[in-house]
Amino acid sequence: MKVTETSLPGVLLIEPKVFGDPRGFFVETYHQERYTEHGIAGPFVQNNLSLSANGVIRGLHLQNPNTQGKLVQVLRGEVFDVAVDVRVGSPNYGQWTAVTLSSEKRNQLYVPPDFAHGFAVLSEEALISYQCTDYYAPESALFIRWDDPDIGIDWPFRDPSLSPQDEEAVPLSEIDSAKLPRFGGTAA
Repeated sequence: MKVTETSLPGVLLIEPKVFGDPRGFFVETYHQERYTEHGIAGPFVQNNLSLSANGVIRGLHLQNPNTQGKLVQVLRGEVFDVAVDVRVGSPNYGQWTAVTLSSEKRNQLYVPPDFAHGFAVLSEEALISYQCTDYYAPESALFIRWDDPDIGIDWPFRDPSLSPQDEEAVPLSEIDSAKLPRFGGTAA
C-alpha cells in the first residue's frame, strides 16, 4: 500500500495493492495494523454508502462535536473528493485539497476528524463507501457552502445539483467559530 500526504497535513491519499488476473481482482480495503502505521488509527464505527448522479456535489460537511474521520473510496464511478481544514487556529485554516477517486484506481482518501468533506460526481453516477470514526450526530452537523469564495475550491463544474441542506449552507465565515473544531484541541 502506498500512502501519500496531500497538501494538507493529515489528509492522506491511499493506493492499496491490487492483485488481479483474468478472473478479476482482490484488494485489501482496510487492515487496521497497516493503516495505523500511517496515522489512520480509527476505530471506524460506522460505514456509509452514497449513490449520486453526474453533476452532484455533496458537501461541505462536518460534525462538531462528534467529529468524524472518514476513509472514503469509490466502488463505482469517479469523484473529485475534497477536504477543507476548518480548525480554528490552524495554520491551514480555510485551505483545501482535492484528489480524484475512482473505482478504476481503487484509491482512497483519509479525511481526519475536524476537517470538512465534500465531493463532486464526475462519472455518470458514483457509488461511494466511507467509514467513519464516530457516529452520525445530526445535532452536531455543520454545512459550509460548496462555492464559498474565501475557500475557493476549483470544482470541476459550476452549476451542480445540490441537496436542500447544501443549498442552504453558509460560508465558513458565517459559522460561529465556537461551533468549529480547534487546532490542537485548544479553546478559541
